Amino acid sequence: MLNSSDLSKYDNSWYNPGGNSFKRILWYYTNIVFFINPLNPFSSLKIFLLRLFGSKVGEGVRINPSVNIKYPWLLEIGNYTWIGEKVWIDNLHLVKIGDNCCISQGAMLLTGNHNFKKSSFELIVKNITLEDGAWVGAQSTVCPGVICKSHSILTVGSIATKDLDEYGIYQGNPASKIRKRIIN
Repeated sequence: MLNSSDLSKYDNSWYNPGGNSFKRILWYYTNIVFFINPLNPFSSLKIFLLRLFGSKVGEGVRINPSVNIKYPWLLEIGNYTWIGEKVWIDNLHLVKIGDNCCISQGAMLLTGNHNFKKSSFELIVKNITLEDGAWVGAQSTVCPGVICKSHSILTVGSIATKDLDEYGIYQGNPASKIRKRIIN
């Protein structure tokens, strides 16, 4: 159990997400008004803003209302990818999303966690990669460092704590492979 002296050791001052303070504050309000706000259905405006803030975004990308993106300069999205309502991309580190991916409603991509074994509760950040054709199901979570390989599926409500094989279908918490994806 932590006591007050343990809390004084909590220091993640080493972490810098990039961008200066002004850029981060400007993005914070832009994210609230244009992304998290469910009243903005215009994907083209969101893509313009993401690029303005340093994202690499391909063609034919669809970003639905109520999407929360932590730092756009740490985000790359390929062509013809679909991001559903209420997706949270908590990208404290780089998130790379390939071509023809689907991130369904309420899914979370989390690049950060804390080391609960240390009283300093150190921040741990790792990239997330969704390779071409990957599908993250509704209300699913992809944890730090995970690679969802080509055409893999993380089913509804599942939690990926380890890499997903190509064409693998994964389910559960933690997600385990239940079968192979066959595309006709």
